[in-house]
Amino acid sequence: MSNKKASAGRIKGIVLTILLFGPASLLIFLSSRGCSHKFKELDDMGIVKDYSFKGVDGKIYTSKDFKGKVVLITTIQKTCPGECAIKMWHLSQMIFEHVRKNQKKLGYVKIISYVTDGKGNPEHNLKEVQSILEDQVEEYDPKIWILADGDAKSIYDITRNGKNLLKEKGTKYFGGQAFQELMLLADKQNHLRMVLKGNSEGMIRKMKEHIALLDKQYDKQAWKKQGK
Repeated sequence: MSNKKASAGRIKGIVLTILLFGPASLLIFLSSRGCSHKFKELDDMGIVKDYSFKGVDGKIYTSKDFKGKVVLITTIQKTCPGECAIKMWHLSQMIFEHVRKNQKKLGYVKIISYVTDGKGNPEHNLKEVQSILEDQVEEYDPKIWILADGDAKSIYDITRNGKNLLKEKGTKYFGGQAFQELMLLADKQNHLRMVLKGNSEGMIRKMKEHIALLDKQYDKQAWKKQGK
């Protein structure tokens, strides 16, 4: 019975993502299987709300500090990696490691993880979580993977297709809050380009593909400018 409930919960989570961001997901599904001459850009879902947070160094950062950067936004908890809203190990291996090893090409890609108490509220002890990352993540670099003390809910207050991320709650979600399990991808102009669940290895792999597609888009734009 418990397996059936877990399966139903996963299916409902996938359905929720499709309802909210289905058109964009379909667009990427098609474009990622095409040849270069059929390349399609990621869907633009509008501007991400301005945000601010305090870093481990005590400095206040705002969305303006990340202008010109591609930013992957997640939540993270001090219960990671054992019990976490995202699959921290897969995020580390599939995305962080890729960005870290390709700084010449992907130096503009950053990960911002809002530290929450597990229920979606700000957790102020960033150094404790940083110690976890330093222990669990190979060659962890705080300039690439940035921990944030701030109100994650203000960023995840997103409505699309009549659904709001903050209103999706229930015991099937980590801490009862669906938004904690989601990854947001913002482009260099702070526009939302993709939303996927971060507690799934497959979705983290897809997010890596979407970052690559966005990078390809910028390469294409740069090539066009050089051709003028």
